Amino acid sequence: MLLCVMYFITYMDRVNISTAAPFIRGDLHLSNTQLGLVLSAFAIPYAFFQIFGGLIGDKFGPRKVLTVAAAVWAIATAATGLAVGLVSLFIARLGLGFGEGASFPTATSAMAKWLPEDRKAFGQGVVHSASRLGNALAPVLVAGLIALWNWRLAFFAFGALSVIWTVVWVVYYRDRPADHKRVSDSELGELTGDQRRDARPPIPWKQLAARILPVTFVDFCYGWMLWVYLTWIPSFFHDAYGLDLAKFTLFTTLVLVAGVVGDTVGGMLSDSLLRRNGSLKVARRTNLVVGLLGSFVFIVPTLFVHNLVLTTVCLAVAFFMLELTNSVLWSIPMDIAPNHAGTAGGLMNTGFGVAGILSPFLFGLLNDVTGGWVLPFTVSAVLLLIGGLSALVIDPTRRLSSP
Repeated sequence: MLLCVMYFITYMDRVNISTAAPFIRGDLHLSNTQLGLVLSAFAIPYAFFQIFGGLIGDKFGPRKVLTVAAAVWAIATAATGLAVGLVSLFIARLGLGFGEGASFPTATSAMAKWLPEDRKAFGQGVVHSASRLGNALAPVLVAGLIALWNWRLAFFAFGALSVIWTVVWVVYYRDRPADHKRVSDSELGELTGDQRRDARPPIPWKQLAARILPVTFVDFCYGWMLWVYLTWIPSFFHDAYGLDLAKFTLFTTLVLVAGVVGDTVGGMLSDSLLRRNGSLKVARRTNLVVGLLGSFVFIVPTLFVHNLVLTTVCLAVAFFMLELTNSVLWSIPMDIAPNHAGTAGGLMNTGFGVAGILSPFLFGLLNDVTGGWVLPFTVSAVLLLIGGLSALVIDPTRRLSSP
């Protein structure tokens, strides 16, 4: 539950700016290209801190690392509300990316310590559903706070929420399940010996990279499209259909809520396939291929039809299909490297981070250059197709051997 709340908060912190973007753009006199640069700023330290963040999460444990990381992203979120121009806004978003860079790899390390083998994808699905719930509710919450005062209030409020979570985490969480007073012997019996003793062996970097890099590439393709949803969908509804604040936040929420369902269903489906036939390849690849190619199929109609209802339905279904893959992408590092899940998860999620640097900025640039939304969405759809086909080469059964 604590990790679900963390994922919920972190995604509200990183996407609240997309709902506030039309107001920030007007208040600070930014172009779409400049706004795209700001939207990409978060992902620069986020991308390059993934591997190191996962490494320190594995080395020092999730309790300490997430406490420090949460304190950093809380300060950065509040600082966004103090921005007075492009430079200060860019720096605040850099700080948020630095703070959140270690969060998901380290949370994966925590789940690798606490989850039984056949519940990994389900666990990842649940926490990522919480993140998508943050996506879905952020537009409504931000809109309410904007209406109450202005766009700055949203960042102050979300920063305060992050501080509260930090205190609860450090008081309650323990790195070793056996050290938690509420964990029973029968629950410990569901875990492996390495999980019970919190094993932290040296990292075989060469073997780890060879196994994870194909997943990193697929994660990049997935991440490109996800960043489009997280950063540009509110502006798309606002500009392409002339919707006001209340309406474009409503339609954005209707689209993003589909991801809440997609994440949980994806995790349940993958673990169910694993229990049914015992094949990790089938359990993991099925979600990746069906999810990415299905998302491609439902994005295509939005390129040719200018109808608000149809576009909303297609974007929502495409987002549902896209999120079928998310829990699996985060489960594969735990499958391949259970004793280095934070590092492996960071290496995998570097693809998402790099996509976060490129996608928001280039999407905004293509929009400015062409004066429309067709080319930016076309590029995103093509990457979904490439990612779905590339997923066929991923092999989650190539587990690193224990020392």
